[in-house]
Amino acid sequence: MTIGVVTKAPVLTRLFAVVLFVLPSTMVIKPIGASGTAPMILAVVLVLAWLGSVVFGRRAITGTLHPAVVGVAFLVVVSCTSYAAMFLGVTGGSTDVSRLGADRWLLLMLVSAGLMMVLANQLRSLDLVMDFVRALLAGACFCSFVAVLQFLLLVNPMQWVQTLMLGFTYNGGDTPFQARGAFVRVSGSTFHSIELAAVSSMLLPLSVWRAIYDSKGKPWLHWSMTGLLIFSIAATVSRSGVLGLLIGLVVFTPFMPKRVKRWALFAVPTVVLVVFATMPGMISTLVSALTIGQSDPSISTRTDNYPRVESIIEGYPWTGLGPGNYSADTAVHVLDNQYLSSAVNLGIFGIVAVATYFFTPWIAAAHTGAVARSEELRCLAGAVMSGTLVASVCSATFDSLSFPIFALTFPVLTGIGGAAWRLASQERALGGRLQTRMVRPPAVVAHSNQRRER
Repeated sequence: MTIGVVTKAPVLTRLFAVVLFVLPSTMVIKPIGASGTAPMILAVVLVLAWLGSVVFGRRAITGTLHPAVVGVAFLVVVSCTSYAAMFLGVTGGSTDVSRLGADRWLLLMLVSAGLMMVLANQLRSLDLVMDFVRALLAGACFCSFVAVLQFLLLVNPMQWVQTLMLGFTYNGGDTPFQARGAFVRVSGSTFHSIELAAVSSMLLPLSVWRAIYDSKGKPWLHWSMTGLLIFSIAATVSRSGVLGLLIGLVVFTPFMPKRVKRWALFAVPTVVLVVFATMPGMISTLVSALTIGQSDPSISTRTDNYPRVESIIEGYPWTGLGPGNYSADTAVHVLDNQYLSSAVNLGIFGIVAVATYFFTPWIAAAHTGAVARSEELRCLAGAVMSGTLVASVCSATFDSLSFPIFALTFPVLTGIGGAAWRLASQERALGGRLQTRMVRPPAVVAHSNQRRER
């Protein structure tokens, strides 16, 4: 009886990875509301399909428990507690708008937990991880290519995509262009330039991992896609982007294989310098943005909000105002810090839960990289560690989980980290040998063959 070898990630999983970046989250199905975006709908379908396959015995949840699952479970429990307190009036009541915001938050948390579980269990070999990463980076590079067109031509191709999305309604909220110094900051297919900078910095180490180990396609094309991510970071003219880029490269470099580390230590910084230096005025604009200090309105606005945040926390210390219950009456009262936003909406336990949610994935990835014997697996763990660490640090510069692409990209990275954790456990069980391909059981292969014959 033939034994099948699985080297392709499920079609629905790969489709979600592409749609996340290609179909804009500004477009929604109106009866559903802000949660009715194409990426969110597809994520819900993916999670429900996987849960159904588990319930009906088509799939099994296997492998050791990834620590990040504990982090997201803690955040879900805290969110539900705050949600209940808001509806019971403990936090001073709510509005129809804030209740819808609370519903969206809970849905996001449940879907994020589901994505982590789905990817950690579906990507059971390095071949499957690589196949999924190809799809994820294809979507990310589409986003970066849009950013290139926006930056060079000052046109927004996402408007053309929006016209093709029949049945969807434009819901607003995006800022495709924003002036900074002599430049116009762009956002690609994301909501804002800061979101583009953070997401591109998160995925950059994973793109380098793919370029090193992907045997399919042309190496020059893989490295060009990596360069495209670097260009999109530069095109945001963002302090968060520079911070994420530096953190990602510094943390990821020790995990690179020795044969490419010296080359990468020369090539990657060179590409970064070339990209930044070939844009006239880019370096001076960034230096000005990095050194302007409290005179920059974007910084002073953040610091001026600290007393307001403190007073709100003192009033509702344990449950906060409720998920989505904080509403900024003016632009200057927007909390551009996910940790502060969590403290206000979810209370003291909320800020601890969000910190746990962000920090456990990169700590777990660091452990995976330390124990992995396979060079490719160790490098993958380093890429996930770098990306999730970038996310946790950049979340202090903007309310990251309010941005739809960032909010779904983080659990995707965490799910890949869960797959790496599982593979490291498998490697130890096999005495240091890592199974690179997933073998489909003979019974399943026979069943598939019978279906084809019919």
